[in-house]
Amino acid sequence: MNENNINAAGIDTGKAKLDVALAGGKARLQIDNALSGWRELATWVKRHNVDRIGIEASGGYERGVVAYLREKGFTVILFQPLQIRAYAGFRLQRAKNDRIDADLIAACTAATTTVRQAPDPRFQAFCEHLTLIEQIEEDIVRAKTRLEAFRDSRHREILASEIKRLKAWRTAELKRLIAALRRHDDLANRLTLIESVPGIGPRTALALLIRMPELGSLSREEAAALAGLAPYDDDSGKHQGLRHIAGGRERLRRSLFAAALPAAFQWNPSLVALYVRLTGAGSRTRSP
Repeated sequence: MNENNINAAGIDTGKAKLDVALAGGKARLQIDNALSGWRELATWVKRHNVDRIGIEASGGYERGVVAYLREKGFTVILFQPLQIRAYAGFRLQRAKNDRIDADLIAACTAATTTVRQAPDPRFQAFCEHLTLIEQIEEDIVRAKTRLEAFRDSRHREILASEIKRLKAWRTAELKRLIAALRRHDDLANRLTLIESVPGIGPRTALALLIRMPELGSLSREEAAALAGLAPYDDDSGKHQGLRHIAGGRERLRRSLFAAALPAAFQWNPSLVALYVRLTGAGSRTRSP
């Protein structure tokens, strides 16, 4: 695809400001990263007949403008930072500031050959809620680790109380999230279907549904790659290296790892046999 065939805009995201550029440096705009700025941006891109808008994921500061533009009917491509860095490397571009980054994102947007369908907006709130639950679980693990290291009875009592509080909070948040999902008939049916698979409990089912909403429309190879579980080649000439997993959705992979590891050690005969075969062939178990 020739970049010049697509009238694209790129947005460099900051906490307070958005720098916007048209591909080819045809026009620029700087606005507040707030509703008033998003309205100005929508008018600006419409006036310039923009076909698509690219923006880099930036710690969540991009969420508001992305949701607003998609609601207004604009095609928005959300790039991962790795994609933008790789494109800069391809162009041998080292200079970096907000204006340059906006130009780079606009050029990358114009050159993109595949534009995927925007995700279901319902999942943004569900993802945030699940992240909260995951962070509570991480806090529980940290508190348990501290408990093992302390011998003072008062300190141990405080830590035990904190673990109990965190566990109750986790249980309550899981119930709230499941209830929120089940208010949508289509999502409730999908959650029930995932839970019907032997060995998958509610917590793992939530992770699969929320972290991989594409499930059901993917091949098994695509699903493995998205989860970061696809073994990639490391071959060159006569060298045949070990296959390694890489990339993918880290939080989903952690949830799957937490479910699969005990199953492969003990209670699922098929996974136990697979684990023995893979480790016998030289594969190593490692934390995600």
